[in-house]
Amino acid sequence: MKFEGTKSYVATEDLRVAVNAAITLERPLLVKGEPGTGKTVLAREVADALGTPLIEWHIKSTTKAQQGLYEYDAVSRLRDSQLGDPRVQDIGNYIKRGKLWDAFTHESRPVLLIDEIDKADIEFPNDLLLELDRMEFHVYETGERVQARVRPIVMITSNNEKELPDAFLRRCFFHYIKFPDRETMTEIINVHFEGLKPRLINQALNTFYEVREMPGLKKKPSTSELLDWLKLLMVEDIDPETIREKDPNKLIPPLYGALLKNEQDVTLFERLAFLARRERRGE
Repeated sequence: MKFEGTKSYVATEDLRVAVNAAITLERPLLVKGEPGTGKTVLAREVADALGTPLIEWHIKSTTKAQQGLYEYDAVSRLRDSQLGDPRVQDIGNYIKRGKLWDAFTHESRPVLLIDEIDKADIEFPNDLLLELDRMEFHVYETGERVQARVRPIVMITSNNEKELPDAFLRRCFFHYIKFPDRETMTEIINVHFEGLKPRLINQALNTFYEVREMPGLKKKPSTSELLDWLKLLMVEDIDPETIREKDPNKLIPPLYGALLKNEQDVTLFERLAFLARRERRGE
């Protein structure tokens, strides 16, 4: 099994190497990078390219590691016993399988995505160490041992909101997705939009990277936000020349709501426009 990228996902050479190295070593691939750089989509594309099923486990702040294995619904069993339900005789009826259980028992080798692991409690990664190492766990309520038929391809994403434990990091193959340079970004745009005028792409990229490099920006626009912005520019039939606006009264890009996502950054651009107008009056 070797990942070479897909028609709908531009994977750089170093990213392809990282994916294939993790598959060869049979270690989880830990992928970090700015939000919107395609970390989650990568798992879907790897599954598509390799022709394997995808099992997704999206982590929240309240998610516990045990939920990835299984959950025992003792409350439902107690209620059913009071109602005389014969199902209470089999405790297995109250065991809910988690995503790791699904991945371990899948007939073919799946891709298991553990998405945004840094959202959970700091102990969450450590609580999964043994299961990800041995690819097995014990169901205490039934005495069952769940063991992986085929070792799944485990892909883990993180937005760097929390530091992950060293013991967990040692067991992973790590890759940081760098923010795409202009050439790579042009490839990404061409994958998502057919027949887009080069002048529009060029002007949009000029403005996009200028916005990202603006000092004091609270949230830099991401790749996904650039694609949203381009879609709007196409729908509204915005002329490339209006993107690169020279008028100091219109320094904020058209349809800026796709790029700027908080009032602090909008205010920053408004102040720059004010300073530009004042300098122009002083000439």
